[in-house]
Amino acid sequence: MDEVMRILQDLDWSPLFISLKTGIVATVISFFLGIFAARKVVKASPGKKAVIDGILTLPMVLPPTVAGFFLLLLFSRRRPLGEFLFSEFGFKVVQTWLGCVIAATVIAFPLMYRNARAAMEQIDVNLIYAGRTLGMSEVKIFWKIVVPTAGPGIASGTILTFARALGEYGATSMLAGNIPGKTGTISQKIAMVIQDGDYLTAGIWVAIVILIALVIIILMNVISGRKMKHIRRW
Repeated sequence: MDEVMRILQDLDWSPLFISLKTGIVATVISFFLGIFAARKVVKASPGKKAVIDGILTLPMVLPPTVAGFFLLLLFSRRRPLGEFLFSEFGFKVVQTWLGCVIAATVIAFPLMYRNARAAMEQIDVNLIYAGRTLGMSEVKIFWKIVVPTAGPGIASGTILTFARALGEYGATSMLAGNIPGKTGTISQKIAMVIQDGDYLTAGIWVAIVILIALVIIILMNVISGRKMKHIRRW
């Protein structure tokens, strides 16, 4: 116990702060992009929907290292896009915190998109027709009817997106690297201390991740409970 307390006192908390900051920013970006993409896909024709859905869902089924490899090829300064971003805007993606955000967003985005799309597809179309009958614009219908009605599914997707972005390792390590105090996340810290044989420190970080995951699961259960509270128990 004394050893644990000593490690806690000397612990560098920057991986937690970097992970939380990355998770929050990636979730905000995925939230708006996911809702926008879900709206477009729901309205698309079946053939177009199948293709677009496959592309948007692809990062979820690919190994994170594969996604990280493609991101590295895309944003490396040896490539046109990476060089353009750096020369024109001064944005460096590889081995920066921006790389952490991009990698986490790409990996976590499908969870937001899939949940938002599933929730929107379950909305009663008569609500949309009623809004149009009342003279509401499509934008107002979307934000006043579609989003609130699909709220529980969107909220669950947001929570899952944050959890995925918080724990991202493969793509982040390839694109942003593991620079202590800059791009070193919790997942990278755990892998590093295990390689050094420091299992006690790794266990502390694992306990922190488990605690965060438990809070996330409880939030999801609360949201699901609110959604199902009017359904009769059997």
